[in-house]
Amino acid sequence: MNSMNDKPPFSYAVKVGHVSHNPLEVHVEADDRERTALAKLWNVLSLEELAADLKIRRWKKDGVKVFGEIRGKVTQACIVTLDPVKSEIHEEIDQIFVPEGSPVARIPANDDGELVIDPDGPDLPETFSGDTIDIGAIVAEFAAMGLDPYPRKPDAEFKEPVQNSGETDRKPSPFAVLKNLKIDN
Repeated sequence: MNSMNDKPPFSYAVKVGHVSHNPLEVHVEADDRERTALAKLWNVLSLEELAADLKIRRWKKDGVKVFGEIRGKVTQACIVTLDPVKSEIHEEIDQIFVPEGSPVARIPANDDGELVIDPDGPDLPETFSGDTIDIGAIVAEFAAMGLDPYPRKPDAEFKEPVQNSGETDRKPSPFAVLKNLKIDN
């Protein structure tokens, strides 16, 4: 296997050791090749723009906090007509990343050993391996979450299929099938 296949379509590595408590400002923008690869990965017609303005700062001893905004322009196929539908991506990111194996990354358990997840609480830290964090892959992941899962042109409507049986337009009774059952005594 080629190691290029392991690399995400949009990648921008930042060495965690270079990140301090003073926020490091980072602007990343996908080029034509990266946008084409992401469009294929996301199964969209095209990705015209993907950019992010982020700040990265040290979090506790060995973690990093990434926060900022992701913007993009995408064209998807309408789920009704398959016509192109243009939309914008706008996602806020505020996420903590810690090294694999960090005790901070574990989900806390209660006294009975049950995992405790608070849906209204803060997100659990994500993990990274090695000494780098891939900001490009993070931007792509958050942008993908901002895609409309059901893109639809404003005037597109689903139409009920018409079934013409030659009989009246009444729906068949759910008991109609029972009349054909024969009971043997």
